[in-house]
Amino acid sequence: MAVYTKITSKHISEINKKFNFGKIISFKGIKNGVENTNYLLKTKTNKYILTLFEKRVKQKDIPFFMNLMEQLNKSKIKCPRPINDYKYNYQFKIKKKRASIVSFLEGKDKKQLSYKNCFDIGKCIAQIHMVTKKLTLFRENSLAINKLGSLLKKINFRKIKLIDNLENFLNFNLKEIKNKWPKKLPTGIIHGDLFIDNIFFKKNKISGIIDFYFSGNDFYAYELAICINALCFDKKNNKFLINNNKIKNLINGYECIKHLSNKEKNSINILCKGAAIRYLLTRIYDYCNTPKKALIKIKDPREYFQKLLIHNNLKTYKDYIN
Repeated sequence: MAVYTKITSKHISEINKKFNFGKIISFKGIKNGVENTNYLLKTKTNKYILTLFEKRVKQKDIPFFMNLMEQLNKSKIKCPRPINDYKYNYQFKIKKKRASIVSFLEGKDKKQLSYKNCFDIGKCIAQIHMVTKKLTLFRENSLAINKLGSLLKKINFRKIKLIDNLENFLNFNLKEIKNKWPKKLPTGIIHGDLFIDNIFFKKNKISGIIDFYFSGNDFYAYELAICINALCFDKKNNKFLINNNKIKNLINGYECIKHLSNKEKNSINILCKGAAIRYLLTRIYDYCNTPKKALIKIKDPREYFQKLLIHNNLKTYKDYIN
């Protein structure tokens, strides 16, 4: 979440005419996140999240995201619920941009996860996967490993001075990862962006999962690789250290609901490399291209450079859990 597009009380008045959830009495931009513009809307009785879709989100994909959240809600998965207007539409336009409103989830993200939190997150991911494997919805992962080459070509390396020899490093690693990428693993709809700020807790229990706008069809185990990168490292003195106990709890939580095959486990290293280079590339791109006026906290790409180096020094599944 972030704020690239500023809205005014005039736009709020237009929303009030479209929706029947009560008059909006306040609205405030949300700084967290990187992809879309988000505002917290408040009525006298409820809160909602208004999203204006920016950058990488294509108009044709929005119905997929809305339908996915609707189906997850029907299956008792705690996530935002799309709100329809008087004409039962989930989409409308603000300043020529597609927008939607979803319900507000109580709770907040945690800065530090315990082993129990990691276990519960793994369990929650598996529950989502058990639901989504029954759905007929389909969306190709827009940041799948075979899409990253075009993103790499869009980065102007002359504009950045973050890491020595960065362009060659990325080209070499991406080529190697693509060559070793698994071909046949269990596949279905994944969240695709389960960072710590997309997981809400209340009284130390998961109260919900937000931000499904990277969801799509990919390997289920790739979701775990994203989570290993995002949730299972500890930062000490500006260095990121892998936490094997967090990984073990994450996977144990997952497997108490959904079994991981040996082939999936043996693919964890290459999947983790793929997830690391994905976030390294998107962060470098955003570092170069985010408008200066945007209300957003730009994330440091060097975090994922460190993590990719760590994955390059690991090989087997046991390296992650021992």
